[in-house]
Amino acid sequence: MAAAPENVQIRVHSRRGVNTIHPVSVESPHPAAAASPAANYREVKHFKKWFPWLIPTFVVANVVMFIISMYVNNCPKNSISCVAGFLGRFSFQPFKENPLLGPSSSALGKMGALDVAKVVNKHQGWRLITCMWLHGGVFHLLANMLSLLVIGIRLEQEFGFVRIGLLYLISGLGGSLLSALFIQSNISVGASGALFGLLGAMLSELITNWTIYANKLAAFTTLVVIVAINLAVGILPHVDNFAHIGGFVSGFLLGFVFLIRPQFGWVNQRYAPISPAGHSSAASPAGYSSRSRAANPKFMAYQRVLWLLSLILLIVGFTVGLVLLLRGVDLNDHCSWCHYLSCVPTSKWSCNTQPISCQAEQTGSQYTLTCSNSSKSRSYSLLNPTATQIQGLCAQLCR
Repeated sequence: MAAAPENVQIRVHSRRGVNTIHPVSVESPHPAAAASPAANYREVKHFKKWFPWLIPTFVVANVVMFIISMYVNNCPKNSISCVAGFLGRFSFQPFKENPLLGPSSSALGKMGALDVAKVVNKHQGWRLITCMWLHGGVFHLLANMLSLLVIGIRLEQEFGFVRIGLLYLISGLGGSLLSALFIQSNISVGASGALFGLLGAMLSELITNWTIYANKLAAFTTLVVIVAINLAVGILPHVDNFAHIGGFVSGFLLGFVFLIRPQFGWVNQRYAPISPAGHSSAASPAGYSSRSRAANPKFMAYQRVLWLLSLILLIVGFTVGLVLLLRGVDLNDHCSWCHYLSCVPTSKWSCNTQPISCQAEQTGSQYTLTCSNSSKSRSYSLLNPTATQIQGLCAQLCR
């Protein structure tokens, strides 16, 4: 009696709560199958591990951009006082102006921060992309880059640099776009939108590949809790939660498009070795069965439906969003409660998003600044101050 054909087995392992998927071949008694290089490659190509280099490159790029921002900021020249003055040109703005240990808003604006007025009126649409490579300070940079390494490297190992790179960039654009439609009086910077896109993609990847995961409910619950906590932090003042939401939704939809995996049944069928008594056909690699692949579809029907719906929603969403932005539409005028998604006022803090401005009166070398938002007033003894120095003092007074 001929020996029964052996199948390629796919196992799902869960390590530290993170599910990873990889094929494990079963040794075949047929020597032709073991000796075929093409068969070995085809056996692992759908679940192979990638070497993660793009995400670390993104981290380096963000750090370099922050260093350049501090060089452009030049606190000793443009401010009355600085933090960590021993750093010279790379010293930080005063805590009252920037508690994150970083540059001034004017320096970030020069570097390409998201400024809706410049996007709409001066046709600087590139700011929707450049803002995601800038950060408000050391604390902001460290939080985002550590999160990017933890989340991004795992995804790049599983799905490769092309899909994860596109997912990161498109999600960041989605976050910038939603932010620009709601927050139009202040600048915005940070990679948070792209990071939330990676979180959203992890969730949709779990959903669309639901049948191939072990401990799926535990993984789903963990992801939902992590996303909920991070979105809840966004209701604090000075945090752009619209960028978080826009990035998350974009990444969630992109996950259905980019991170879809073939079903195990299709993989087993595709790479099932034939029995020693069998003969390989010209259309199949030596040692592999030429059975019809129609019995087990590569993707389930629900995967195809989610793929199509997500692609349509992405195209429509980005198109409508860009049209509204370039027309100068402020969505707060059409949604009276939406501002609570980004900041909820309490007795401990205010959610005032009006741009900071001051009235200045000069008497000799004495300058009196009055904050237009809070009517706070303070006098300074200054000798030929620059406009940037006045702006920095105004920011400290009004915060």
